[in-house]
Amino acid sequence: MSVILAIDQSTSATKAILFDVSGRVVDSVSVAHHQYYPRPGWVEHDADEIYRNTLDAIRQVLARTHTSAREILALSLTNQRETIVVFERGSGRPLYRAIVWQCRRGDEICRTLAEAGYSPMVQQKTGLKIDTYFPASKLTWLFRHREDISRSGRAGEALIGTIDTYLIYRLTRGQVFATDYTNASRTLLYNIRELTWDGELCDLFEVPKHALPEVRESTALFGETDVEGILPAPVPICGVMGDSQAALFAQRCFGPGGAKVTLGTGSSVLLNVGGRIPVSDSGIVTTIGWRYHGETTYALEGIINFTGGTINWLRDQLGLITDPAETEALARSVSDNQGVYLVPAFVGLSAPYWRPEARAAILGLTPSSTRQHIVRAALESIAYRITDVMQLMTEEAGTPLQRLYADGGAARNAFLTQFIADMVRVTVRVSKVPDLSALGAAFSGALGRGRYGSLAELEALPLAVVDYEPTMDAVQARRYYEGWRAAVRRVL
Repeated sequence: MSVILAIDQSTSATKAILFDVSGRVVDSVSVAHHQYYPRPGWVEHDADEIYRNTLDAIRQVLARTHTSAREILALSLTNQRETIVVFERGSGRPLYRAIVWQCRRGDEICRTLAEAGYSPMVQQKTGLKIDTYFPASKLTWLFRHREDISRSGRAGEALIGTIDTYLIYRLTRGQVFATDYTNASRTLLYNIRELTWDGELCDLFEVPKHALPEVRESTALFGETDVEGILPAPVPICGVMGDSQAALFAQRCFGPGGAKVTLGTGSSVLLNVGGRIPVSDSGIVTTIGWRYHGETTYALEGIINFTGGTINWLRDQLGLITDPAETEALARSVSDNQGVYLVPAFVGLSAPYWRPEARAAILGLTPSSTRQHIVRAALESIAYRITDVMQLMTEEAGTPLQRLYADGGAARNAFLTQFIADMVRVTVRVSKVPDLSALGAAFSGALGRGRYGSLAELEALPLAVVDYEPTMDAVQARRYYEGWRAAVRRVL
C-alpha cells in the first residue's frame, strides 16, 4: 500500500489527489461544479453533482496513474466545512440543494436570536458567534419554508450533514452516517466542551437532533468503499477533516502557538491553543482543531468570508482579468495603490467586524485610477483582512506570533504573500505543496491506518517551503493599514 487517495471537496471544485505516504503529490484531477445564486446573498450547490464529480475525478486520476486498489492505503476526505446538505435516508438523494457557507439567508433568524439574548449561551457551548456563516440558521430557514423537508426530518426520513457526511454516506452506499469533530464543531449545534450534539441548541434552531450524524475522530475508520465499482475491491475511508483544520494539520502546527492561513474562496486563520477553550469578546471564534487518541486540540479562528472570491469577482463580474494568475503582474505594474481601497464585503464582513449587512465598496478612485489599481486593491484587501484577524488572535492567545504558515491557491501569488508579510510583520512560510487541506486529510489517514505511529513522526517529514520576510518600511506599512481601516469605517 503506497498511496493515499485524497478527496478535496472545495467551494468551487472537487479534486482527487494521489499522495505517496511521504506527502508528495503523484497526480491530481479537478472537476468544477456549478454555483447557484437564486437570490441576492444566496449561494447553493447541487450535492448530487458534487458526488458525480467526485466519482469522475477519482476515475480519472486512477486511470491516469494506473493505480490499483491494493496500492491505496486509504481514501481520505477534506471538505468545505459549513456547507450543509439535507438528504434522504437510504437513497442519499438530496432533498434540497446544498446551502453554501457563503449564503446569507439566515441573517434575519440570527439577528432575532441575538436580540433575544442567546449569544452568550451559544458562544459558551459552541465557541462560535450566532451568524449565518454557520449552517444552523440555514437549517432553521429550510425547515420553516419547506414543510415536506421538515416533516421528513421529524419522521427520521431525512438526514443532515456537512459535505463530508454526505459523500461518506454515498460512497458507503448508506452504511456509514458520520462526520468528524472538526466539521461537527462548525455547525452551531455541537457542544465543543461536552463533545456532543446539544439538545438545547437543536431546539433553539429547530433542528431534529436525531437527524445529525455520529461524530468520530479524524483518524477513525469511516467504512469502506469501492467508489461505485470504480475499484475492484473496497478500500478504507480514513482521514476526514474540515479543510481549514486539515491545512493546520498539514502544516504540522501540532503545538500551541502554531498559526496558518488558508487562502481559498474565503480564508480561515487558525491558531493552535492546545487543550484550553478560550472565549473571545472580539469576534474571534473557538473551534476544535482535531481530536486524536481521546485528546482534543482547540484553535482560535478568524473567518474571512471573501478573499479568493474577490479575485473571481474581478474576473467573472467586472471582466478586469481573464485568469487570477494575471493579478500578480498587474499589481506589480503600479508603484502603489494610489489611495484606492477595495472593501470586499460582498456578503457582509466577518471577523473581527461581524457586520452581515455591510456591502462591498471601492473607495479612493480618481481620474488617474486604472484597472491595475483596482486589481492591486483587491489583492491588498486580502492582506488587510488577515492582518485584522491576526492582531486580535495574538492578543487573545497572549503569545506573540513568530511565523505564519500560508497555503491555498492564492498563496502562489508572490505579490500577495509578500504584502501579507509586510502587513502582519512576520515571516510568511508557504508550502510548495499546493493542496495542503488534502495533504492534512492524507496525513490523518496515514496516521489512522498505522503508517505513522505519532504526530512526531509526521512532524519530522521534510516539506519544501518558501519564506517571505517583511521588507516594507514599517512606517509605510502602517500608512497602508491606516488607509484600510479608514475605508472600512466608511463602509460600516
